[in-house]
Amino acid sequence: MKHFPSRLAITLLAGFLALPALAASPVAKVNGVTIPGERAEAMLTEQRAQGAPDGEQLRNAVREELIRREVLSQEAGKKGLDKKADVKAQMEMARQAILIRAYLQDYVRANPISDADLKKEYEAIKGRMGDKEYKPRHVLVETEDQAKAIIARLQNGTAFEEVAKESRDPGSKERGGELGWSNPAMFVKPFSDAMVRLEKGKYTATPVKSDFGYHVIQLDDVRDVQPPPFDEVKPQLQQRLQQQKVERHVLELREKAKVE
Repeated sequence: MKHFPSRLAITLLAGFLALPALAASPVAKVNGVTIPGERAEAMLTEQRAQGAPDGEQLRNAVREELIRREVLSQEAGKKGLDKKADVKAQMEMARQAILIRAYLQDYVRANPISDADLKKEYEAIKGRMGDKEYKPRHVLVETEDQAKAIIARLQNGTAFEEVAKESRDPGSKERGGELGWSNPAMFVKPFSDAMVRLEKGKYTATPVKSDFGYHVIQLDDVRDVQPPPFDEVKPQLQQRLQQQKVERHVLELREKAKVE
């Protein structure tokens, strides 16, 4: 069975943050309870990662937020809310999430994606794209007879944009059947096989059957593929391969675990 990236791996990887400094002065003391400076550093790191500008204003805001949290936490403790089963369960899940994130951060640092891996993936994607991309239109109908009637109307001079209004494909019918620039791998095989055989400006003389129904396809244009430069897509490739590596690691650990 094919494995897909879990929401766990993607979410935790997307939230990858630098570890805060280990030495920091206490933030404040609230009703005799000291708020450790490491707590402020962790929140500052997270805020900076989300785009907040560093500076005195941010530090003051973080300090005030931590004080308010401590005040409310103390009040919750006075009421014994930390002893409730559902609250204890949520606290344990939060603890697990923090440990998991720390573990995956450590794994990512210890298992970086090499430039060789990135270039290999880049070349593989280029290979799947092929050397040509196509700009087709199509009309999708339910039966072969309907498709033959469409072809007959085209042969009699009806514009493709006109017959496309009868298409069952809501995404293209209002655009004259236009599907935009695409590579053949984006379409089901019967469609792509018929499309690549067409000459520019021609349409299929017989209906093309797929799992969706019957297509009449016209090829508006064809051009050489112009893949984006490696350096332009490198960050996206790196994130994608890192997610895949994390997911494989999580699956390996899951398969080794003794679950009773």
